[in-house]
Order: sequence, then structure tokens, then C-alpha cells
Amino acid sequence: MPPERNGFSRRVILFFASGAGWGYMPVAPGTFGNLWGLPIAYALSGLTLGPQVLVLSGMILAAVFLAGRCEKILGEKDPSLVVVDEIVGYCTTLVGLPFSWKLAVIGFFVFRFLDIVKPFPVRSMERRLPGGWGVVMDDVLAGVYGQVLLRLWVYWLPK
Repeated sequence: MPPERNGFSRRVILFFASGAGWGYMPVAPGTFGNLWGLPIAYALSGLTLGPQVLVLSGMILAAVFLAGRCEKILGEKDPSLVVVDEIVGYCTTLVGLPFSWKLAVIGFFVFRFLDIVKPFPVRSMERRLPGGWGVVMDDVLAGVYGQVLLRLWVYWLPK
């Protein structure tokens, strides 16, 4: 696909999709960009479950839009500088759980592992869904897997 050019709106989209530029890191941009999920998850934890899910749903839709536009702007599929998908995937891992920094850090590593390994059917979602949907929904599903693992952790392991 040929790259798309469009001044200011292009820069704004790239800014947000790259996690305020963290997606431009030369090594592990997804991991660095994912760090934005920590303060966002902390902020979401102050809400009850319903508003948390509502805000996260809006974030996911915004991420789909941003990732899809970045693919068109840059002319490539799933550009590595797009980290907004990691941010919403990580927030999916923590949504609705009681916030603690210990759980947030464990969730960070669990999500990063799942996002890198991409267990079935995560990888197929990335390949089968078009545009921004494929970029984002594989991370959301990895986040759902992370959510399940963290819930098991919270339920079965001693405090």
C-alpha cells in the first residue's frame, strides 16, 4: 500500500498511535509503549467496573482507528511504531481487578509474554482481521488471556 501524506493530522495520528513517541524506540518499542498502560490502568482503577469497561471500549475503538490510519499513512501493515494496541491490550489485562502495583507489574510481564508468544487464536486474529482491527484485537485477546491468568493468581495465591 502506498504511504499517505497529510501534514498536521498525520503528525497527530502518529503521535497518539506511537504512545507519544515511545513507539519510535529503536529496541522493544512495544514494551516501552506499553508502559503508558501503567498510569492509565491506575486511573481506571478509581472507577467502578461499568465505567472502566466503557472507557476501555472507547480506548479500543480509538486504537483501531489510529492503527488503521497509521497503516495507511506509513504504507505498511502493523507498523512497529504503533504501540496504542499494546496499551489497550495491557489495560484489558488489568480492567476490573483490584489495583496494586505488584499485580500491575506482574500483569505487565504476563501481557508482554502473551503478546510476544501469541497463543492460539491470537496470531490468527492479527492475520485475519482487516486494518486497525487486526493490529489491535490480537492484543486485546492477549489481554483477555492475561486477565484470566491474573484472576487465577488473585483467587488462588495467598495475599
